[in-house]
Amino acid sequence: MVQKAKILLVDDRPENLLALEAILSALDQTLVRASSGEEALKALLTDDFAVILLDVQMPGMDGFETAAHIKRRERTRDIPIIFLTAINHGPHHTFRGYAAGAVDYISKPFDPWVLRAKVSVFVELYMKNCQLREQAALLRLQLEGGRSSDNKEPIGLLAELSARLAAVEEQAEALSKQLDDDSADAAAVATAAHLERKLTGLRRALDALEPGTGSGAPPLSSQG
Repeated sequence: MVQKAKILLVDDRPENLLALEAILSALDQTLVRASSGEEALKALLTDDFAVILLDVQMPGMDGFETAAHIKRRERTRDIPIIFLTAINHGPHHTFRGYAAGAVDYISKPFDPWVLRAKVSVFVELYMKNCQLREQAALLRLQLEGGRSSDNKEPIGLLAELSARLAAVEEQAEALSKQLDDDSADAAAVATAAHLERKLTGLRRALDALEPGTGSGAPPLSSQG
């Protein structure tokens, strides 16, 4: 069973949260509410999120300050943030949003279809990264098993790993083509390219384990 991605919705107005839930419910992912910046930061301490939709104007800690805290934490700094705002003070205000680490800055009222499409891209990228981490974990287990047992033949598991990785590679390639065709946000394209580079590294490590190609694989880095 494929685990659903979590999307964090941050807005101090309940009616806005309800509207976001109505727009994004079609994605069939887990929607998590936060009514303040403080509540959002608390949720980020324990859960992993594919993307954050963050209102700019909130009492107390506003969206810009909340984003700054998110980007300072190692655990959360790479989570895409989409700013939502009912105010528009021109290019300077928009620039402040991007400077705070947002991948997009959308003014209200916004097109529900556009917002859903943008969020779906980051959800799909998140799911591909989760699949990649699973394949890397399996590969590490195989490497450890190979070192601890001299009489166990790993060919069967290697074949299974290779097949699973091939499926992720195919999906990532299709997603990259979709991003090119749709002229997507630069942040989404860059994230997809980063995913492809990680897939290439994992494929090389897996190929190095094949019989007759050498005694071991290069180490797998846990860094992004």
